[in-house]
Amino acid sequence: MRTVVASVFVSLDNLMVGKNEDMSWVLDDFDAQGMGSDMSSLMANMDTILLGRTTYDIMTSHWPGVTEEGDPGAAKMNETPKVVFSRSLKTATWATTIMPEWPAPTLRRRSKSSRAGRAKDIVIFGSASIVQQLTELGLIDEYKTVVHPVILAEGKALFSDLKRRHRLELTESKSYANGVLLLNYREDAAMRSGRY
Repeated sequence: MRTVVASVFVSLDNLMVGKNEDMSWVLDDFDAQGMGSDMSSLMANMDTILLGRTTYDIMTSHWPGVTEEGDPGAAKMNETPKVVFSRSLKTATWATTIMPEWPAPTLRRRSKSSRAGRAKDIVIFGSASIVQQLTELGLIDEYKTVVHPVILAEGKALFSDLKRRHRLELTESKSYANGVLLLNYREDAAMRSGRY
């Protein structure tokens, strides 16, 4: 069954990026063997990437010039169709479609129909605002949260503007050799059904 997956790196104080969009703490502490293997599995099972404007800018400054030989997974990142949500972006490259507004009904239909097993996963990389808005709409099936042992003190929080409580179920946990934790969550079934 196809799922909508939020794949995020966070610090111990729940920040996705540090001051001035700094993500060096992720790159400097990346376990290519363990984390790389899990990221490869995630990417192998996706056919759509959703991005916010800031994450799109960060990724387009890196990935289009990277080859599979230089970084395994580059071909998948570069070739997978992407949707970037932005009102200010007028043109896009990197196999990207721009959506200037939040088409909530369309996203609801796409999410529900995609769960019929006709396609692979929709993956959100980073993009705090996208994760927050789709969480509120109940459209995220799985949160792949990679927690780094660093306290940033300043930056952008993963969840800062939610309007209601969301109870999650832990489905998998894993620790890597570098002290990073992978925590996979799904939204609690009772919460989805509106009992809370």
